[in-house]
Amino acid sequence: MNIPTLTIQQLLEAGVHLGHKTLRWNPKMRKYIFGKRDSIHIIDLTQTLELAKIALEKVYETIASNGKILFISTKKQASEAIAEVAKNTNQYYVNYRWLGGMLTNWGTISNSIKKLQQINADLVSENRGFTKKELLKMSSQRDKLQRSLGGIAEMKKIPDLVFIIDTNYESLAVKESVKLGIPIIAILDTNSDPEGINFPIPGNDDARRSIDLYCSLIKETIENAKKAAPKITEEKIEKKNKENIKESNLKKSPK
Repeated sequence: MNIPTLTIQQLLEAGVHLGHKTLRWNPKMRKYIFGKRDSIHIIDLTQTLELAKIALEKVYETIASNGKILFISTKKQASEAIAEVAKNTNQYYVNYRWLGGMLTNWGTISNSIKKLQQINADLVSENRGFTKKELLKMSSQRDKLQRSLGGIAEMKKIPDLVFIIDTNYESLAVKESVKLGIPIIAILDTNSDPEGINFPIPGNDDARRSIDLYCSLIKETIENAKKAAPKITEEKIEKKNKENIKESNLKKSPK
C-alpha cells in the first residue's frame, strides 16, 4: 500500500498541533490533547501521525477498490481546497451549503440535479425560444443549484467514504453519514465531537497550512491508489475466473 510519508515535523510546521482556547474545548477530545500552552490546547501529534496513517490507508483501499469519496467542508478556510482536491482526483464535494437530506433523501436531491442538468441544456440550446427575462431567471436558478449541487452532479449513488473538515460545521453531514453507515474520516479539533467518526484525525481545522497539508496527503494517496486499481481489478477478475473454472470442473466430474 503506497501512502505518503508523514512526519511530526511536517505536522508542526503546518500548525496541526494548535487547538482552540481551553475554554472552547470538548471534553470528549481529552484523550487526543497533549497539554496546554498560553490558554490554548495542544494536540498530541504522536496520535495524529498514527491515526492519519490509518485514515490514508482507508482512502487508498477505497480508491483501489474503485470506490468514491465525498469531500465535505462549507467553511471559508477549507471550501476551495476540498473542491480543488475533489476535482483534481475525480471525486465528489460539497463546499457551499449542506442541504438536509443530501444523502438520506437522495431521491429528492437527484431530482434537483436533473433540474440543474436540464437548465444547463436549455441555456446552451440554439433554439431556446426563451425571453430575456426567462433566461435571466434560469441563469440565476442555475447558479444557485450549481453552488449547492455542482460537486455531486455526477454522483449516482451514496459515496463509499466521506472526508470532513470541521464536524461542528458539518454536523448534519455527520448524522446522515452515520445513519447510512458510510465510513467517515474527519479532522477533529479540540472543540469537535468525535462521536460517530470512524477514522478521526486530531488536528487544527482552521489554519490554511493545516488544511492544505491534509488535502495534499489525500490527493497523493488517491493518485497512488488509482495507479494500483487496474492491477487489483485484474487480480480479482483472474481469481474469479479460476473459481468459475474450478466450479465448472466439479460439476463435470462424475459422481
